[in-house]
Amino acid sequence: MDLRQLRHFLAVAETLHFGRAADLLGMTQPPLSQSIMALERELGAALFTRSRRSVALTAFGRQWLEHVRPAVEKVAELPDIARRLRDGRAGRLALSFVSTADYSVLPRLVQSYSAAFPDVEVTLVEATSDVQIEALLGGRFDAGILISTRPALPAPLDYRPLLREPLVAAVPEAWIGEGRLSMAGESLQGDDWMDQPLIIFPSRVSPAFHDLVLGFYRSRGRQPVIRQEAIQMQTIISLVSAGMGLALVPASLRHLARTGVRYVGLASEPPCLETGLAWRKADDSATLSSLIAIAEAQR
Repeated sequence: MDLRQLRHFLAVAETLHFGRAADLLGMTQPPLSQSIMALERELGAALFTRSRRSVALTAFGRQWLEHVRPAVEKVAELPDIARRLRDGRAGRLALSFVSTADYSVLPRLVQSYSAAFPDVEVTLVEATSDVQIEALLGGRFDAGILISTRPALPAPLDYRPLLREPLVAAVPEAWIGEGRLSMAGESLQGDDWMDQPLIIFPSRVSPAFHDLVLGFYRSRGRQPVIRQEAIQMQTIISLVSAGMGLALVPASLRHLARTGVRYVGLASEPPCLETGLAWRKADDSATLSSLIAIAEAQR
């Protein structure tokens, strides 16, 4: 059977008259009758009982109609669905993000995209930069918000910076009360605080972030005392809260309130961390193009 036959069946079922159904379909009655009989032969059961005065659905025809009508309606929707997919107004978008983006660029980007394209199903996955790069190359994510990488991203990927923000220090609040840190207002004073144990991202997870922090220490002639490494920013802040050490984090992490943790500025010129959007150059989907446009408009 084909879609044409199904439409013939619906027309006759709705009018219960071959002549009126033929008029609705823009055809003559004999080929319509032949189409219905061919459909009945294929199904192996009668769809209609016919007399000289009336046409009625058989019990089988009534039950099959319940399945045919929604199926044909779905087929009729396909051209509009195709247009919506083509224009990026429908479909799916898988977006990965580093934990730091949850406190900076991610909420506004997702909110703006979802408001503009409410029928696109957005899937969010938190992942470290190294995991995101591998997943993007493998096609498991459409785009990723990650910390700028070193060395450059693999050739198949494209990248746009979204945010540059200074680092601040997340320190155990008890240390300030104990006089363990020299403060100048809401900033660390001098460089003696660099002698305190440090909690940091591992180099394998985010080499650019790791190198940014270590480079800041070394530019002041200091060698950091790394107490612990952690791959999630929430874990790093929890370790700071436990008094295990301090951490240098993006300024947007001030939004992550945690008992026992205080965010303070750096007295000297702080290093800046860059967060950006990466995607496969070969991906030409409309949903991705729309995301990139919105992201660039928010820079």
